[in-house]
Amino acid sequence: MKLDDEPSKAGVQLSPHICGNQRSACRVVAKMRAEGMGTVQIGHNRGMDLGAFSISLNVADLAASEAFYEKLGFERTGGDGEGYVIMVNGKSVIGLFHAMFEGNILTFNPGLTVEGPLQEFQDIRDIRAALVESGIELIEDLDPAETGPAHITLTDPDGNAILIDQFFPRPG
Repeated sequence: MKLDDEPSKAGVQLSPHICGNQRSACRVVAKMRAEGMGTVQIGHNRGMDLGAFSISLNVADLAASEAFYEKLGFERTGGDGEGYVIMVNGKSVIGLFHAMFEGNILTFNPGLTVEGPLQEFQDIRDIRAALVESGIELIEDLDPAETGPAHITLTDPDGNAILIDQFFPRPG
């Protein structure tokens, strides 16, 4: 099987839900399965649960951006409508922010899902400790001794900003 072949040519059925627009990744998975290269786990989190994911977009015109994303099926679920708006489409969440920060930010919220808050979750201080132990440099750090809501920031190797923002106190 060549990487350009469709997964079905290798006798491998992959869920369109999993593959979506990730056709190249699905081709690689299909090739690995067809050639007996083992099982591929999609979504394995290596023991770290960052919570709900959203993208925070820096927008020039909040009303125009909200109208655009409504055309894509997003609905407003939060925000003040003047400085920021939170919008949801299924399990996809975007935050539109006017003049609050530079660039766009990948955002994770421990203790939160699209369905709402969780009673038990991995606390941001535990996530922080694992990141620091693995050698990831934090741009903005928290006080590990505190137990309330907190956040940390970091960047990926390409300079993309990442915010891990926990709204809730340490669980338990």
